[in-house]
Amino acid sequence: MAAWPQTPFSIGEVLTLRSTVLGEQRTLNIALPAGYQDNDTAHYPVIFLLDGSANEDFIHVAGALQFASMEWVAWQQPSILVGIANVDRKRDFTFPTTIAKDKEQFPTTGGSAAFIEFLGKELIPFVDSSFRTTPDRLLIGQSLGGLLATEILFKQPAMFSRYLIVSPSLWWDDGSLLKQPPAFISDPPHAPRQVFIAVGKEGKRMEADARKLHDLVRKSRSTKAGFGYLPDLDHANILHRAVMDGLRWLGGK
Repeated sequence: MAAWPQTPFSIGEVLTLRSTVLGEQRTLNIALPAGYQDNDTAHYPVIFLLDGSANEDFIHVAGALQFASMEWVAWQQPSILVGIANVDRKRDFTFPTTIAKDKEQFPTTGGSAAFIEFLGKELIPFVDSSFRTTPDRLLIGQSLGGLLATEILFKQPAMFSRYLIVSPSLWWDDGSLLKQPPAFISDPPHAPRQVFIAVGKEGKRMEADARKLHDLVRKSRSTKAGFGYLPDLDHANILHRAVMDGLRWLGGK
């Protein structure tokens, strides 16, 4: 039997960013579009992925993006994918809660304000200075990541131009986030361009909250809102299909 030389098969690169805001190092998994290295003039949209560790969602979302941006598919433009690896997602993705059960189950809770500051003041500028980017930014978040994406959408909507929110945990703090109107409804210049929300067969509360979020976003005349209900999938297995549907919808296909 012939012995063949082995070479690594790589889909991206790993970078480390020291965050002053968070007081810790953060790992970034980066997938560049095909042809990035061969073209020193083209600039690309950036997709920021929460839960972006290698053993979480980075690899299969990178595959979904690679398929969606194939020339013969063209659901999305070729884009830079930035997977943000977790340190403590229960801390980073939640705002302070008044509910005792939440505090018991999430003892490190309440750090979303610092994490959002990290995104806006450190991560996005770092990515823009390190790669050839356009101002078109998409944020993908599921579950607690969907809660954080919704908080950013409501409080600092212009940080991203597009949002893909899957199965958001809007029950947090007894649904307090949905009780406040999104800032961009009364501030059209800062409204995101597109928001796609998806939920599966995940119980009445999760499904109703996702629909309520969609209804709130639809009140903006400046934002195109999309909704996907996937009754054959649940909280554990919805993400890949929802991302594919979202990338297609966000690309207008």
